[in-house]
Amino acid sequence: MGDLANSSVEFHPKKQQGSVGGMEINHAGDFGATLEDLRTLMELRGAEAIQKIQENYTDTESLCQRLKTSPADGLSDNPADLEKRMQVFGQNFIPPKKPKTFLQLVWEALQDVTLIILEIAAIISLGLSFYQPPGEESESCGNVASGAEDEGEAEAGWIEGAAILLSVICVVLVTAFNDWSKEKQFRGLQSRIEQEQRFAVVRNGTVIQIPVADMVVGDVAQVKYGDLLPADGILIQGNDLQIDESSLTGESDHVRKSVDKDPMLLSGTHVMEGSGKMLVTAVGVNSQTGIIFTLLGAGEEEEEEKKDKKGKPDGTLENNQNKAKKQDEAVAMEMQPLKSAEGGEVEEKEKKKTNVPKKEKSVLQGKLTKLAVQIGKAGLVMSAITVIILVVYFVIETFVVQGREWLPECTPVYVQYFVKFFIIGVTVLVVAVPEGLPLAVTISLAYSVKKMMKDNNLVRHLDACETMGNATAICSDKTGTLTTNRMTVVQAYTCDQHFNKVPDPEQLNPMVLEMLVSSIAVNSAYTSKIMPPDKEGGLPKQVGNKTECALLGFVLDLKRDYAPVREQIPEEKLYKVYTFNSVRKSMSTVVQLPDGSFRLYSKGASEILLKKCTSILAAGGEKRNFRPRDRDEMVKKVIEPMACDGLRTICVAYRDLPASPQPDWENEADILTDLVCITVVGIEDPVRPEVPDAIKKCQRAGITVRMVTGDNISTARAIAAKCGIIQPGDDFLCIDGKDFNRLIRNEKGEVEQERMDKVWPKLRVLARSSPTDKHTLVKGIIDSTVTEKRQVVAVTGDGTNDGPALKKADVGFAMGIAGTDVAKEASDIILTDDNFSSIVKAVMWGRNVYDSISKFLQFQLTVNVVAVTVAFTGACITQDSPLKAVQMLWVNLIMDTFASLALATEPPTEALLLRKPYGRNNPLISLTMMKNILGHGVYQLIIIFTLLFAGEKIFNIDSGRNAPLHSPPSEHYTIIFNTFVLMQLFNEINARKIHGERNVFDGIFSNPIFCSIVLGTFLMQFVIVQFGGKPFSCAPLNLEQWLWCLFVGLGELLWGQVITTVPTSQLKCLKEAGHGSDEDEVIDEDNPEDEDEIDHAERELRRGQILWFRGLNRIQTQMEVVSTFKRSGSFQGAARRRSSVLSQLHDVTNISTPTHVVLSTANSTGAPGNPSGENIP
Repeated sequence: MGDLANSSVEFHPKKQQGSVGGMEINHAGDFGATLEDLRTLMELRGAEAIQKIQENYTDTESLCQRLKTSPADGLSDNPADLEKRMQVFGQNFIPPKKPKTFLQLVWEALQDVTLIILEIAAIISLGLSFYQPPGEESESCGNVASGAEDEGEAEAGWIEGAAILLSVICVVLVTAFNDWSKEKQFRGLQSRIEQEQRFAVVRNGTVIQIPVADMVVGDVAQVKYGDLLPADGILIQGNDLQIDESSLTGESDHVRKSVDKDPMLLSGTHVMEGSGKMLVTAVGVNSQTGIIFTLLGAGEEEEEEKKDKKGKPDGTLENNQNKAKKQDEAVAMEMQPLKSAEGGEVEEKEKKKTNVPKKEKSVLQGKLTKLAVQIGKAGLVMSAITVIILVVYFVIETFVVQGREWLPECTPVYVQYFVKFFIIGVTVLVVAVPEGLPLAVTISLAYSVKKMMKDNNLVRHLDACETMGNATAICSDKTGTLTTNRMTVVQAYTCDQHFNKVPDPEQLNPMVLEMLVSSIAVNSAYTSKIMPPDKEGGLPKQVGNKTECALLGFVLDLKRDYAPVREQIPEEKLYKVYTFNSVRKSMSTVVQLPDGSFRLYSKGASEILLKKCTSILAAGGEKRNFRPRDRDEMVKKVIEPMACDGLRTICVAYRDLPASPQPDWENEADILTDLVCITVVGIEDPVRPEVPDAIKKCQRAGITVRMVTGDNISTARAIAAKCGIIQPGDDFLCIDGKDFNRLIRNEKGEVEQERMDKVWPKLRVLARSSPTDKHTLVKGIIDSTVTEKRQVVAVTGDGTNDGPALKKADVGFAMGIAGTDVAKEASDIILTDDNFSSIVKAVMWGRNVYDSISKFLQFQLTVNVVAVTVAFTGACITQDSPLKAVQMLWVNLIMDTFASLALATEPPTEALLLRKPYGRNNPLISLTMMKNILGHGVYQLIIIFTLLFAGEKIFNIDSGRNAPLHSPPSEHYTIIFNTFVLMQLFNEINARKIHGERNVFDGIFSNPIFCSIVLGTFLMQFVIVQFGGKPFSCAPLNLEQWLWCLFVGLGELLWGQVITTVPTSQLKCLKEAGHGSDEDEVIDEDNPEDEDEIDHAERELRRGQILWFRGLNRIQTQMEVVSTFKRSGSFQGAARRRSSVLSQLHDVTNISTPTHVVLSTANSTGAPGNPSGENIP
């Protein structure tokens, strides 16, 4: 075979040498076309392109020869040749942006306002501690600096400042490390997706799937319905090929591609219909998409240079530039699909979601931001009051009561006091601001995403993971999701006989048998075939469309072979192909017979095709009339019994057409009539064994499963009953698309929400549905206000036409195996095994994320309440916070970073599926949690105040209250600090349960991270107390004191049991507190028009984004000038194209942007007879 492929290249060596190309050959690395030539060629469209090909290469065939490839056999698999092509023409991948370095992340973490305040305070305190006032401390400064100060202690004044700086560095490093590992995870995930993305090319005459990055110029690639093109190319052979180029041109109409009219195929565009072969002419950065990228990249570098020049004098400018840069990254990522169809784009989008706050804030993040802001404000007020009280008290005490004067030499001493007060205030603020919240969300989501990979869920949008926990409805496809998608023909009706199993070839008339074999062999995509099994004794492998594979399998079961027929009529000889789409629900192929007449083979849904049949092949092989009443009888006696067994019925038919006058092939309605029915077969697609159980779990978890399928109603009902979607005796609706539209539309044909609300609550099966119906149903359920909580809808889809429904749904699941690129592009989560039971796992993980965050909140808020109260009251009563700045930072570190790690990584349990979903408007802090927070807060405050005011008597030690400025740490305050931390540690165990469960240790050992963090924190605490000394303001404690601290800490667990005993329903006063966190959230939610919750912080961000878009528009317009696209060079074209790039970046998907419109119009154009007006939101 290899020789053959090579020889085909060497056919015309003479002609080439003589041609003009002779010179070029050398400098294009022995290829008859240079990189530049091909790039300029790919910028043309339509007639211009064809003219250019004729001028330069005479035709596509000779272009193939120049690129040393064969249209039929493709390239040879010679590694040296492939390597050379990569060197000459480039590789098929667009290099991603460089990840942020660790130092950049550290710098970002340092931008935190509270940390900056602390750093400044610490530096001032450091500076002052080195300053020794001239002359000895005079008496006149009062007892300010006197007290238990030895010489050594005065020297140790710098330690506190240094310790604060050190702990700030710790916090920053931890944050940066978290960001860094998160980024790394996403990169890993992204490269995994990239490797998974493959495309079909012909090499050595066989079709193989190769990773998109391995495609080279000269490859012959097979394109089919639903593909996202990974490189630029020229069409060699096509059937009814229609492309959606809106991603590049903004024209939402599908562009028809044909060899003689417009053969140019561009990377990043979607195949919406048909199939064909293309010669790859430009890859990676040289493809049309790659060129846009390079321009974006160049634009960015210019920006950076500008920034370097201007950034210094004007800080704000730099900030905006930064913002723009961030957005820029985001966009470069958004457009990544082009790089490897969806590879890069997916994860990069992800990354941007986490780094750049984006409109796609999930419900949970919206609630959390709001909560964090509220807590932060309260903390700010508290810390301000603390500072004011301390300062005022000090001033009155020193200058009024003791009547001293402010002497110049005492200034540094007083300033040191003020700095100390300021530091106390800042620490109150640091503890009050729960900066661990975003961290907890991120960790929890990142952890879940990583684990969900193992459960066959590839999460493309982080927030989808948590939305899934609130899902109340799942609209699932049937084929492949609920069923195994391994189809086999099990019944057939042919030659006037109904066979309940595949008939023997002898039972059929030989002529009918021949007609049947050739009809199936020719009229199915040549990419569908049956391969020998991988393992001995296994089932044969089905490649391509599963329904077609079932029919080809049927041919093999009839002891015939389809391959010879295909060899006799290769794909190039097919005269016309009407490819399958959701409107036709059938596929037809026309071949020209030797005598010049034509034969049309057709196959499709039986009730649709039988209506077009006027005769049928009888037992003797002759045609006989097939009247409407025969059809009704056939439906009753053949089709319905098959459908009731859950079989899919397919009719195979043909028609002979005369050579002259030649039929009008564009007039489909006239061509597809007067058919002759050959056979009707029943195809079985067994239900996946694990599905009924998974559906039961969903129903128990309060999630309604609905089946939306293109099959007929009897088949759909039979499968739904097998899955357990419908149970006998339930009150449910099973209707088909026609009835559904009749019920929900008014006289004018518009969808009415009130009518919809009468239908959807009972609807369980929607059969014979079009993609538009699916979209309408999803939109209707989401917009409905019948239930007290807004419905959260998940949808599964695999076809190109499911795009709009997947986009509209709260969570869209695309099939990883059977799904087209377009569906994956529109989805939030990709099911790598196409299995419904993986969706149930996604629900479990989603609920787990929600619970993890709640656990963390419950823990964090208890610490906040207690720490702030203690610092505040302590400062007011004793002029000094019992918890020192460094200690507060340590507490902050435990409760923020470590606790978020410990509580956010709890693995999900089946128990999560036993409760109903939380609503979208459900408050974050439930009544039970509120009860726990306040209950534990009270316990901790009582203990700490007892220790603060009576600790010295209980333990018989010196009091630590009212100590002078640089006094050594006291055992008294160390005990308070130690008790406080130990109470938090034990309370962390209590926080593992948020629904009032008694056993808080349940499953604790299944989470090693939790155990190791609790133990690690305890050991660190021991080291800090025993050896921390001056920097941590700790004095070592003896065994008895330690045991008392531990005992009080353990009391938390017992007290937790007491709190659990108090019935939540009795605590009326907590009601408001529980709901406080989001009244206006609800208002956002009720506005279905604006699908995104926007909070005020986001508004600002929008401005940044809009600025960035203007920048992008500028580049776009410049590109017009450079005439990257010569077609429609008018301004209008420019404006359109600009809007399309915006829609590509669906970043600001407000109602005004054309995103949805592009998608839906793209869809409805394929459906002439569809009233798809409502497709456009």
